[in-house]
Amino acid sequence: MKTNAAAMTKQQKKEAAGRRDRKYAAKSKFKKYGVSIVRGLLLFGLCFMIIQPMIIRFCSSLMVESDLYDSTIVLLPRNVTLENYKIVADLTAFPKSMINTLWTSLLVSVCQVIACTLVGYGFARYSFPLKKFWFACVVLLIIIPPQTIQTSLYVQFASFDFLGIISLLTGGPVNLRTSIFPYVLMSLTCMGLKNGLYIYMLRQYFKGIPKSLEEAAYVDGCSTMHTFVRIMLPDAVPTIASCFLFSFVWQWTDLFYSRNFLSGYSIYSVQLSSIVSRMARYFNKGSDVAMVVPNARQQQLIFVGVIICSLPLIILYIFTQRTFVESIAMSGSKE
Repeated sequence: MKTNAAAMTKQQKKEAAGRRDRKYAAKSKFKKYGVSIVRGLLLFGLCFMIIQPMIIRFCSSLMVESDLYDSTIVLLPRNVTLENYKIVADLTAFPKSMINTLWTSLLVSVCQVIACTLVGYGFARYSFPLKKFWFACVVLLIIIPPQTIQTSLYVQFASFDFLGIISLLTGGPVNLRTSIFPYVLMSLTCMGLKNGLYIYMLRQYFKGIPKSLEEAAYVDGCSTMHTFVRIMLPDAVPTIASCFLFSFVWQWTDLFYSRNFLSGYSIYSVQLSSIVSRMARYFNKGSDVAMVVPNARQQQLIFVGVIICSLPLIILYIFTQRTFVESIAMSGSKE
C-alpha cells in the first residue's frame, strides 16, 4: 500500500509539473504572438500614416481636371492621364532643373562630408587652444537658423574681395552670388547647410573609437594622416554615409541657399516653389481670354511636382538603407 501510494504521489507530481510546463509554454507563446501582433499593428499604422498621403497624391496626379470636382471619385481616377506630369515638367524646366539639382547636391554633399569628417576627427582626438569655445560655435551652427546671417552673406558675396587681393588684381570686388563657388566655399569651411550637425555626429563617433587602435598604428610606423585614412575612415564609413545622405536630402529640397547662391542655375526646388506664379501664363498661352487657374488644379500640379521631387530620394534610400540603418544602430567598443 505504501509503495502504491508513493507511486501515485510521484505520478501526481509529474502530471502537475507537466501541467505547469504546458501552462507556462502556452502563456509564453500567447505573450510572444500578442507582442508581435501589437507591434505589427503599430508599424502598419505608422506606415499607413506616412504612405497614405503619398498614395492619395499619386492617384490625384493621374486624374483629369474634371475628376477633381467629381464627388463620386474617392481615390481611383475615372479617366487616367499623364498630362499633368508633362505640364509640371514644362513648368519646372525638367529635366534641366533636375540635372542641375543632382550635380549641385552631389558636389555640395561631398564637400561638406570631407570638411566635416576632418573637423569632427580633430575635435575628437586633438587638443588646441579654445577647443571648447570652438565646439560651442559648432553647436550654435545647429541651433541658430541660417536666415539670421542672410544679410551678411549677401553683402559678403555680392562684393567678394578676399583680403583685398581681388581688388588689387581686377580693380574691384566681384559678385559671386550667381555662381556655385560661394556655396562650395562655405561647405569646405563647414558653414554650409546643417554642417554643425555632421561635425557633432562624426565627433561623437570618433570619440567612441579606442585610442589603442591609433597607438598601435603609430607603433607600426604609420603617420597621423596614414592612420586617419587607413584605420579611422574605414570604420567610420556608415556614419559618413549617413552624413552624406542627410546632406544630399537637405540640399535636394533646400530653398534658402539655392535662392541665395544658385540663382544662376535652374534648381528644381526653386522652380517648384514658384510654380503657381507660372501656371496662369502657361494655360493662357495662345489664348486671348485671361484664365484663372482653380485652386484645386493648382494643388494637383503642386502634388505632381512634389512626387517628382521625392522619387529620386526614395530610390536613393532603397539602395542605401542598409548602410543608413547600420550607422544608426552602431554602438559598442572597438577593442
